[in-house]
Amino acid sequence: MKIQQRMAFHFTYQLIFYSLLILAVTLVACILYFQNAKNNEIRRNFPAGALQLIAQEANSKDGTIHISSKWVKLIEEKGMWLQVVNAEGKVVYNVNSTSQHVLPTSYSVAQLLDIQETRTLGTYAVNTELNFAFNEPHLYMLGYHSPNLDQLMALFDDYGLQGMVRSEAIPTLEQRLRDTGSYLQVIDPAGNTIQGIGDEANIKKAYRPLDVLAIQQSPSNYETNIVSQRDKLSGRTWILYTTNPTGGPLKHPVLDTATRGLLWFSGLILLLAVPVSIWHGFRYGQPLILFAGWFERMRKGQYDEVLTTKDKRKVFRRNGTLRIRYKLYKEVIESFYQMTHQLAQTEKERERLEKAQAEWMSGVSHDLRTPLSTIQGYGYMLESLPEQWSQEEMQIMGSTIREKGSYMLELISDFSMIHQLKQGDSIMSLRELDLDELVRRSVLEYVNDATMSEYQFHYVGDERPLMVKADETWLQRLMDNLLSNAVKHNPSGVVVTVSVGRINDKACIRVIDNGKGMDEETLQHLFNRYYRGTNTEESTVGSGLGMSIAKAIVEAHGGEIQVQSKVWQGTKIEILLSC
Repeated sequence: MKIQQRMAFHFTYQLIFYSLLILAVTLVACILYFQNAKNNEIRRNFPAGALQLIAQEANSKDGTIHISSKWVKLIEEKGMWLQVVNAEGKVVYNVNSTSQHVLPTSYSVAQLLDIQETRTLGTYAVNTELNFAFNEPHLYMLGYHSPNLDQLMALFDDYGLQGMVRSEAIPTLEQRLRDTGSYLQVIDPAGNTIQGIGDEANIKKAYRPLDVLAIQQSPSNYETNIVSQRDKLSGRTWILYTTNPTGGPLKHPVLDTATRGLLWFSGLILLLAVPVSIWHGFRYGQPLILFAGWFERMRKGQYDEVLTTKDKRKVFRRNGTLRIRYKLYKEVIESFYQMTHQLAQTEKERERLEKAQAEWMSGVSHDLRTPLSTIQGYGYMLESLPEQWSQEEMQIMGSTIREKGSYMLELISDFSMIHQLKQGDSIMSLRELDLDELVRRSVLEYVNDATMSEYQFHYVGDERPLMVKADETWLQRLMDNLLSNAVKHNPSGVVVTVSVGRINDKACIRVIDNGKGMDEETLQHLFNRYYRGTNTEESTVGSGLGMSIAKAIVEAHGGEIQVQSKVWQGTKIEILLSC
């Protein structure tokens, strides 16, 4: 996988992972929050609203109803009781039905209707919930003692007459209610207030009918508790308002709690985001800092020190593999190593070339300065006192000036030739020619040259014409360079053998001499035009660029040149050309 694809995949799956993580944390936090809010609301308003949840969470196994242990524990803590009645009126499940709660084991239709209507059973206040979860109806009844209900029933028995408070008992009842901070309201079947006795502060908000039901369902959210008792004969209802010490004004508890929960959750997400951000910054910033250090060292030319020892411990394990946090940048790190290695090699090559060029310039300056000094010296001599020199001396001076000038022209010509050879095929005029005939003529020129009488030349040709596609002028120069080098760099008496043949599908030229040869260093730098050999004793004979030119000519023809030599064991030069 390419680094672009891997980075896209890496950041995509991280985005998905963190999104799912935050979503999971959010869901868990919401579930815990709402569960806690529900539990708190149930505990505050127990038993109102709890019975429905008990009925919903109940389950049946082998025909036996089971209630969650948390509900059983809560019912017992509150001193309440729970009964589940089946369709036949039998109690099939009960909680906390001890001797202090003397309860029937079965109910008639009339009893159940009366409980449903009056919401009482004897001295107990009763909440009911009808549930159809088990294929047949079951009635859940939750009973508990209500001091306010007991008080109302006592007031009803002591002061009631035909559903009204007796007129002569009103002063006594009013004083009694004021002492307890309570208020009694008697309403007719139409909902109109008939009597109001006691501390009116409890009804200062003029409760509406639904407000009364809301107070009964969620008493902890209001300043007032309400209990009621209806007179069956008159249809009038007594409502007793008492102060709720834990209640408050009418409010939206779920919304308020949700707001606080949201603030806490937002703070939690922020706290979670801080370490995640720090971790992300550290993970993705540290490699960038590392790369910055690499660039700084590269700027200073420290190519061999890609990573410091400390950096290597950060990036690599002991077994040499990349650590997890750096695997994303694997290609980048490898590219850095390749680039620094290449830059180091380039820097070494540049230094080598500069050194070789300096040596070459020094040699060229020397080669030009020596003949120029000679020419300049003879020029001064001829200019100052020309009548003092004899005819013979004048001829020697002229001959010397001509030789030195020829040498300088040859040197300049070689420089120009090297530059031309850099152009490659553009200077070549290729045509079919017989290589055997061309090499034979080149050797014959040296054989017939009287100045070469101290050297022996042998030629071994091919039996058949050896046709190659080449530039005749440049191949002639190639042979001149090879043969002249064999003469210049060897003592008199050396034997030079030149042969032409065919090797596989290549034309081969071999120039072999039995002279003094070359050492390894000279052989290694033989074709480097900036290098001066360590094995040569001649001073100004030739330009010293012969082998560089020879290699350039061969390569311009698409051929190969190889040299084998050992000190005092001669030299063998082999050239292969396409034919």
